[in-house]
Amino acid sequence: MLDAQNAPAVPTAIRREDYRPPDWLVPEIVLDFDLGAERSRVRSTLRVERNGDHDRPLVLDAEALTIVAVTVDGSPADYSYAGDLLTIQLSAAAATVETLVEIAPRANTQLMGLYESGGILCTQCEAQGFRRITPFPDRPDVLSRYRVRMTAPKADYPILLSNGDPIDAGDAGDGRHWAEWHDPFPKPCYLFALVAGDLVANRDRFVTASGRAVDLGIWVREPDLAKTDHAMAALKASMKWDEDVYGREYDLAVFNIVAVADFNFGAMENKGLNIFNSRYILADAETATDADFDAIAGVVAHEYFHNWSGNRITCRDWFQLSLKEGFTVFRDQQFSADMGSAAVKRIEDVRMLRAAQFPEDAGPLAHPVRPESYIEISNFYTATVYSKGAELIRMMHTLLGPERFRAGTDLYFERHDGEAATCEDFVRAMEEGGGIDLGDFRRWYSQAGTPRVRAQLGHAGEGRAVLHLAQEVPPTPGQPAKQPMPIPLKLALFGETSGAKLDERLVVFDGEAQEVVFDGLAERPVLSINRDFSAPVVVESDRTLAELAFLSARDDNPFARYEATQQLMLDTLLSAIAGGQPDHGPVLDAIRETLADTSLDPAFVAEAVLPPSEAFIGDHMAIVDPEAVRGAREALRVAIGREFEGQWRDAYAASSANRFEYSPAGKGRRRMRTVALGYLMAAGASDAPALAMRQFDDADNMTDRHGALAALVSSDAAERHGALAAFYDRYRDDALVLDKWFSVQALSTRDDVLDAVEALAAHPDFTLSNPNRMRALVGAFAANQRAFHDPSGRGYAFLADMILAVDRLNPQTAARLVPPLGRWRRFDPVRADRMKAQLERIVASPQLSKDVFEQVSKSLA
Repeated sequence: MLDAQNAPAVPTAIRREDYRPPDWLVPEIVLDFDLGAERSRVRSTLRVERNGDHDRPLVLDAEALTIVAVTVDGSPADYSYAGDLLTIQLSAAAATVETLVEIAPRANTQLMGLYESGGILCTQCEAQGFRRITPFPDRPDVLSRYRVRMTAPKADYPILLSNGDPIDAGDAGDGRHWAEWHDPFPKPCYLFALVAGDLVANRDRFVTASGRAVDLGIWVREPDLAKTDHAMAALKASMKWDEDVYGREYDLAVFNIVAVADFNFGAMENKGLNIFNSRYILADAETATDADFDAIAGVVAHEYFHNWSGNRITCRDWFQLSLKEGFTVFRDQQFSADMGSAAVKRIEDVRMLRAAQFPEDAGPLAHPVRPESYIEISNFYTATVYSKGAELIRMMHTLLGPERFRAGTDLYFERHDGEAATCEDFVRAMEEGGGIDLGDFRRWYSQAGTPRVRAQLGHAGEGRAVLHLAQEVPPTPGQPAKQPMPIPLKLALFGETSGAKLDERLVVFDGEAQEVVFDGLAERPVLSINRDFSAPVVVESDRTLAELAFLSARDDNPFARYEATQQLMLDTLLSAIAGGQPDHGPVLDAIRETLADTSLDPAFVAEAVLPPSEAFIGDHMAIVDPEAVRGAREALRVAIGREFEGQWRDAYAASSANRFEYSPAGKGRRRMRTVALGYLMAAGASDAPALAMRQFDDADNMTDRHGALAALVSSDAAERHGALAAFYDRYRDDALVLDKWFSVQALSTRDDVLDAVEALAAHPDFTLSNPNRMRALVGAFAANQRAFHDPSGRGYAFLADMILAVDRLNPQTAARLVPPLGRWRRFDPVRADRMKAQLERIVASPQLSKDVFEQVSKSLA
């Protein structure tokens, strides 16, 4: 129990229902930076206007700032500074407020505000970092036009970048220079950006649909320049795609991207000056996997698409975060599907949703897509807001169809351009532009939890079948009772004998129970449901293993075919874990059919033949048993490996001459090669380690080399030590590749993973200060279900130690490590008590950040 007298103070929650418009507006802001790593001085000139009839003072957010001077209309101001708030008394309805502050970028380990990364000065202001740069009403509904001047030592910072378009530049004397930028579009302060450093650019040009030329630049350290071509190609493809699909044209004369090594997020969509985590910009065949190339293309597209869905139209308040993020994730998913294999992309997106968002929905941190309250807004950059938010947009797209959905988005962009909008504004535009009533659909924004749909297909004879549907939305924290969700379900029936499609339709299931009647059936039907994953729900059906095997071989919807195979494997694994004699026969038959179908994309085949992850299997158990899950899954892998050893050898050989080419076909061959190698290792083939080592040595690309390393690292083969040493020696000076070296060991299936991870945490190349390195080792280990849940509890203690250590430096990174401990209720009493004890240890720690406090306290509630 916590001592009440010594317990940390409970931070105050911010509630959506308490929103009120800002007291003061800031139509224009002029910023003047005197830049230096140890000390920067920031002069800010605000033109402020009273918003409404009131006499309240101007209150500016101001965190970790040294206030040097404050004036109003040129005279000393009547002000106070306390509790991270600068309060200024104003009598007039409008005024010019000037502040001068000092900040220390090099000492800013939180990576919020203005900070240093590898000698580069850069900013991160979303969600509330601008207050760490200069006093300002730091909220997204205060939109301002920005003019920025930067002065800095030219030798240290030869490149000076900010939002908008460059206006002028020159020498300032004494080895210093200056540059001015102006952004003509009103924006909230979270979109402000500044970069100063010794950078070089990959330059290109894009001509918009209306014929305007836009200068493009991707700015990096000089040694990294050769790794930016893929990102540039993705940027240009994104700009063209957004014009073609959404009619959105870029609006400035320049578009810049800067890559930095230290970044809390993946990237940031600051108007005209996107700042990226370098892992989402830098790529070549030697250092980046196919997954890295895909992620770069997707993230570049995502941040560019934000120019309209996030910048030109922003959020009224942070509760509306999914307005920009859910919509933009859907847009980047569409883009990636159009650029590659749509089927494989959908499989990847759903796998990610199930791995991150479904557990979130089922745990103590569950919250609606539009949350009702928060303590620290950074904690709501979640899978629910992003991935489930994207699924809500996808469902609207499914209900409306492409043409009416485009009419709705056109109306949304036209109506709210230049405004701070709400989720309700978006839904209303969909209704009016698409001609549909989405009244009940709004529940998806306000209710947490993943709906569970029970589907039973009954045969009434005389060519008729009746599908009985029932739904339940489980209770979540603060929402014990739920209303039924409107669920768009894509359905099809296939003839059990002929395999022909008998019926196909879209059903909107919007009650607690519903019946769907199918007439005119010439033979007994087999049900294909939630095709394309048309709704983010869990489907429980009475389909037999034989019916699932039938669909895995004959369903004409690629995702449904994949899903049938996965469900077949899942049912088989759960039966084995429950103590039944494992019957791998139906699974092996389904895989045999899949491998024999030469019409299938190798990338799809590679996904379809892999068993569900250990975490996904555990999510379907009342109490997770990590050892039993690992044992059952490995037994299935061994059976698949041995049954099809000849096919795996053929598949491996067929792709052995594959030279690197970043294309859907090339990616498919490499993916199939990695899967085949994994199954040969699982089968215990005597030559498999040698094959893996040869692939590791001969690879001309990181996908093949990393795939071979991953196969060896989880084995007892003597080659594993040599491969790990060779990989480290080859890439020890490349931070992004070295992250892979840490991760592949943290994700190993060997029994000694915990020992290895504890040793790696003491490695000279491990650091608490870089978020990428933390995620690579600590985040990966926490996702390794069996290793993390070692019965001793050492894994829990290790994670808690890391959370507390990182919280002193970077609370956002620390808070993102908490959720694995928060799932303690899903495990046996011994593990649950040990996880809970670590959470209690964390929350009792003095000077705990709001970020971590919120995550831990909710996990214990």
